Amino acid sequence: MSVIESTEAAREAASTLPSNGADVGPRFRRRRPLGAAGVIRRVLHYLTLLAVLALLVGPFLYTLGTALKGDADSVFSYPPYLIPKDPTLENFAKVAEVIPVWTFIGNSFIVASVSTVTNILFGSMAGFALARLRFRGNTSAYVTFLATLVIPFEVIFISVFLTTKQLGLVDTLLGVILPTAVTGFSILLFRSAFLSLPRAIDEAAVLDGATEFQRYWRVSMPSVKGTMAVVGIFSFMFAWDDFLWPQIVLTSQQNYTLTVGLQFLAGAFADDQKVVAAGTMIAVIPLIIAFFFAQKWFFRGAGEGAVKG
Repeated sequence: MSVIESTEAAREAASTLPSNGADVGPRFRRRRPLGAAGVIRRVLHYLTLLAVLALLVGPFLYTLGTALKGDADSVFSYPPYLIPKDPTLENFAKVAEVIPVWTFIGNSFIVASVSTVTNILFGSMAGFALARLRFRGNTSAYVTFLATLVIPFEVIFISVFLTTKQLGLVDTLLGVILPTAVTGFSILLFRSAFLSLPRAIDEAAVLDGATEFQRYWRVSMPSVKGTMAVVGIFSFMFAWDDFLWPQIVLTSQQNYTLTVGLQFLAGAFADDQKVVAAGTMIAVIPLIIAFFFAQKWFFRGAGEGAVKG
């Protein structure tokens, strides 16, 4: 190859480099054509995602549309439609006329808030003990908490009710809160988060004269804020949505939670599904708002326990 040809080849190669002289990386390479098989796979992927989205979001959108339908709209029309022709908020007002919805919301908020606080507090304490402290029976306690995850509540609710009755907590909000004040799920999440923390921070705290509680509260807890958010959201959702246990333990209407109180809509408005849908949306909207404000910490919860830097 002559000198001129070599020079021309070098110029052509240089023309393909970035203008700032940076090294050519994978991002500057041309993408290979997908081909027929690649296009089919990608189309199938997107169709699967759309199907999953429809299954998850479709019922919520249909219920919301039903709750907003006015007198001119039909719930049972064919083909069904989501966007109301005569949108109105009167169905939500009718819910408040039939049942003391604000009382039920207040009861649900008390139960869900207390359950959230107790699961974070007691779950973190138990998780810290399992992850950071050495004591006889540590493994047995861990296996016991793990086993509680596979036991359905329907299997043990009779014994739980008898215990609640012996404690005199039937028909009280405390009786609703107590069985789920701390769960094995919360304990194991905190245990996993505390295990991800390096032992060096514990050793440094011990050298500084910190007690076990100080190590838990001042050293470890600030490092697992993401896990606290995850436990808090799940605890709030489970307590807010729970129907079976409040239905069993509560007998007075003034103590009903929202999920239990909404059942009166089916009897009072058996032919008006719009009001029933409005009551359902009243129960769902607070969960959406809570998740919206806590989503930042929720998605960081998986790796929050690690020390960076």
